[in-house]
Amino acid sequence: MVPGRVWLVRKMIESSPQMIKIRELYFPQDYLALIELWKSSGPGVRIGRSDSEQEIQKKFQHDPDLFLVAEIEGEIIGSVVGGFDGRRGLIYHLAVAPELRGRGLGQLLMDEVESRLRAKGCIRSYLLVTRDNPDALNFYARRGWETMDLHIMAKDL
Repeated sequence: MVPGRVWLVRKMIESSPQMIKIRELYFPQDYLALIELWKSSGPGVRIGRSDSEQEIQKKFQHDPDLFLVAEIEGEIIGSVVGGFDGRRGLIYHLAVAPELRGRGLGQLLMDEVESRLRAKGCIRSYLLVTRDNPDALNFYARRGWETMDLHIMAKDL
């Protein structure tokens, strides 16, 4: 896949073929739909002050090629956000519309963001999973991610 370009994947959704488009975020056009997806995603994707339009714009300007969405017929149905600091990667906000889960869309998004991180020279990446989301833990474990024994600390600045 070529960074910066749109690519198409044919998948079966609800017993009929529909084209799923996986592409980089269009900012600010996609912002409201993205927030709605995250709000409807259930446990695991929490909306905070770092998800304001201004903060998402900062992220988009830093790594636009790692900010991916999936859409069907113009509707955003999935997302994943990657980051790379030159040494380590971070993946967050993997979300798939609840009615479309279990059909491989999360796999497609993760495959692409991991591929893009590798292309940047990233050899190790991290992600965070909330305690109330065991389905996500199982999803990532099946993909080869390992649970680490550590404490996550945060501080609002």
